[in-house]
Amino acid sequence: MRRRLFVIVPLLGATLAFNGLGAVAHAVPLPLSIFPNDTFTVADASQLTGRRVNLPMTNCSVQVSKCNEIALVDQLDGFDLDPNLKIKFSGPIDVSKVNGTNLYLERVCSCRVARMPLVRLVWDPSTNTLYGHPKHQLRESSTYHVTVTSGINGQSGTATFTTMSATVGLRQMQAQLDDGSAYTAAGIAAADRGLHFVRPDGTRTVYPATNVTMVRRFDDTGSGPLVEHMVLDSAIPGAATYAFGSYLSPSWLDADRKIPQTPTRTGAPAITGLAEVGFTLILPTGIKPAGGWPVAIFGPGITRSKYDLFLASDENLKRGIATIAIDPVGHAFGPRSEAGVDLAVPPTTVRFSGFGRGVDLNHDGTITDQEGVSTLGQPSRYASVALRDGLRQTAADNMALVRAIGRGVDVDGDGTDDLRPTDVDYYAQSLGGIYGTMVMGVDPLVPVGALNVPGGPIVEIARLSPAFRPVLATELANRIPSLLNGGPGADGFTESVPLYLDPPVTDPYPGAIPIQLAGARTNWIDRPGSPETFAPLERKRPPAGHPVKKVLYQFAFGDMTVPNPTSATLTRAGFLRDVVSFYRNDLTPTASTNPHGFLLDPRISGRQMGQLQIATFFASAGTTIIDPDGPGPVWETPIADPNELETTHY
Repeated sequence: MRRRLFVIVPLLGATLAFNGLGAVAHAVPLPLSIFPNDTFTVADASQLTGRRVNLPMTNCSVQVSKCNEIALVDQLDGFDLDPNLKIKFSGPIDVSKVNGTNLYLERVCSCRVARMPLVRLVWDPSTNTLYGHPKHQLRESSTYHVTVTSGINGQSGTATFTTMSATVGLRQMQAQLDDGSAYTAAGIAAADRGLHFVRPDGTRTVYPATNVTMVRRFDDTGSGPLVEHMVLDSAIPGAATYAFGSYLSPSWLDADRKIPQTPTRTGAPAITGLAEVGFTLILPTGIKPAGGWPVAIFGPGITRSKYDLFLASDENLKRGIATIAIDPVGHAFGPRSEAGVDLAVPPTTVRFSGFGRGVDLNHDGTITDQEGVSTLGQPSRYASVALRDGLRQTAADNMALVRAIGRGVDVDGDGTDDLRPTDVDYYAQSLGGIYGTMVMGVDPLVPVGALNVPGGPIVEIARLSPAFRPVLATELANRIPSLLNGGPGADGFTESVPLYLDPPVTDPYPGAIPIQLAGARTNWIDRPGSPETFAPLERKRPPAGHPVKKVLYQFAFGDMTVPNPTSATLTRAGFLRDVVSFYRNDLTPTASTNPHGFLLDPRISGRQMGQLQIATFFASAGTTIIDPDGPGPVWETPIADPNELETTHY
């Protein structure tokens, strides 16, 4: 019998085998290139997943910023929880055919799992590559299977990948606080782990509110004289006592403002020292309950400070809830900053340390209102770490504050506790809601939390926010090489990224794909310090032995600072729909304003109602979420249509 000769040729994404007479003998689909994929990992027994990422390096003499990111990614024990999946075909596809039956993810486990389709699809016709994200955030430390069937263009393929242990670092930091090892390593003696009100001269920084005529701040902006500002104060009617002080908190940050990555199984974040963290505290009027006042910790937003407590505590004080606040890492300007209290009797101004947490990180001689909460920007080696570890450290500082309160707090020096050590709740605005979600997900000692206008991840906030997009543009410009690509997008770049409910992008602007990939790597690196990572721990999947948290989330229609789609990401990740209260700023007399600061800003009509909802939530121990305007249209409690959050309303 004559031997047949087979010639293999690629055609339209398939491999066809022809015999010598030109007849088709059979068809064999070409393999697909699918990422993420565990082939890009190496075995590593020191990691919880048993793996460590091992992406190949690019040309580091040219792609400097990308190489810096890959170096950080290659320290992680798995892939992102919201990965940008990349499926490279050998030819064109009809994107409209892509659906959950021919392209999907499945979690590999003994449990019952559903197929998960991709959303936010982008088709790059120049490389025949499809990009997309899982419809839902993936579980950490889990294995997923990607399946592409032949129903798209005749090609098929599979890949398996493992997700990173994203929350473990902060959970280890919480455990180090609870077993005392963090304090020991930082050199903080047991006697020094509480709150302190005594100034160096021996006097107490505690004042009757009726004797305070004004609170001032004197900011250290660098080498020049301190800059004086008056602190706005609406708390006076419900306040009995204003107190100022500090406590010692272990620090995990190094000089670059990062927390070095350690193996997730055999290692833990290492203590680098300690920080003296300042606080403001307000006690309510009335008769102190037995055991002390219940207390709520307030978390300030970006560029803000502990002095915002004087605008955030009105309704809490009316319900007998003491309030306390600290500065986020890198905030309240430099260490020379001072606080001042104007007293009526005797008429004098008392000044003492304001415990500013800012640092001159870039050595330009000035200290800004947030310098040191983030690593240096591009083209710095650690630019993509950004806010990740400043947020983790701030979350840990708040957990240390909870434990300092738990040791007993005698504000007035009469020998009895003024704060109830076992009744500590948390509320926050903006950035405070971001690191506050991390606190609520990890700390078992904080049972109730109210988070106002948070969102995530940070890169998405910056990309979508008119306030922060110019900052992102600067980062793209300073990358080596620059990724600014011009086009119709604002601030000099066009990223061609669809939102969650948008149809696929099939003609991305030139240069958009590298921007998307850089954003995906940064989100991957930052996920251990991003709120959507920790939102599932609050109620859906609390850590072993932790209680299910009672939480309230407040979002504002048309938020221009933390845009609504980033709050939608948080809502979906944490299964929070039933606890989201939506402030419809568009239906208020102040509809023309950016509603982001409505919880604190007396000029925005929703302020009192927002604080009332939070105070009532706390007073009910987290069991009651009221609708502040009842049958009125301004508040949707709970939100009527979560899809409203998926759009930028400005």
